[in-house]
Amino acid sequence: MPRYDLHSHSTYSDGLLAPAAVVQRAAARGVDFYALTDHDDTGGLAEAAAAARETSMTFVPGAELSVSWESQTIHIIALQIDPSNRTLDDGLAAIRSGRDARAHRIGQALAEAGIPGAYDGARRFVTSERLISRSHFARFLVEAGYAKETKDVFKKYLVQGKPGYVAHAWATLPDAVSWIHAAGGQAVVAHPGRYRVTATGMRRLLGEFRDAGGDGIEVLSPSHTPAQFTEYATYARTFGFLASTGSDYHGPGEGWLDLGDLPALPAGVTPVWSKW
Repeated sequence: MPRYDLHSHSTYSDGLLAPAAVVQRAAARGVDFYALTDHDDTGGLAEAAAAARETSMTFVPGAELSVSWESQTIHIIALQIDPSNRTLDDGLAAIRSGRDARAHRIGQALAEAGIPGAYDGARRFVTSERLISRSHFARFLVEAGYAKETKDVFKKYLVQGKPGYVAHAWATLPDAVSWIHAAGGQAVVAHPGRYRVTATGMRRLLGEFRDAGGDGIEVLSPSHTPAQFTEYATYARTFGFLASTGSDYHGPGEGWLDLGDLPALPAGVTPVWSKW
């Protein structure tokens, strides 16, 4: 059975490996269909596609878009996009334009919490001048001894209600879906189990996503427990969504899951690749 990994990151956003290196790692680990989905950027896709042509693996061009929904930041995966599409490119540029301003505010918030130099510290981990993210702050805070692992930084400093959290307005849900569709792609809600919403809120989110024309949800994610695999498979069937899978790989030593390590999708769902 082919192995799919449709969510990962490179140095063009907050990953640790260059696009070609991530592709090579995916191929070495037996992935058959692989997507690079950097945050709000498609700059690494050409390099990744070229590297994939040197393997037997099928490359899926993608991105991960930042969206504001109610009080939450939601991530929407774009799969099978045309990276040269002007509508999507302009939309991604608009999202990126707010990232540096947010980063300055995060640095200021952390300074007020007794952690000086966080912005400059985070910049040392940035690998693309087009994008700075919370992951770069997390790596600095681990290096500076404020936490043992990056996941601990998010829980202690960078989520809503914590000292380094900064609210920010990203793209709207309908805009993100429309940009992805303009580029010929499929729009998929990333790791829905990560969001801090009630069951009622999740149904509201997925209903609005469906009404905006959304295509699918990540059923399998390292952010989900095995019980949530079943839960989000049920949501996929209930809302008529396609089901996707992705390791959300950022690099060696970050996260507990490597490329291609997720199990097969639960029975009864329609895979996102069924229309490819």
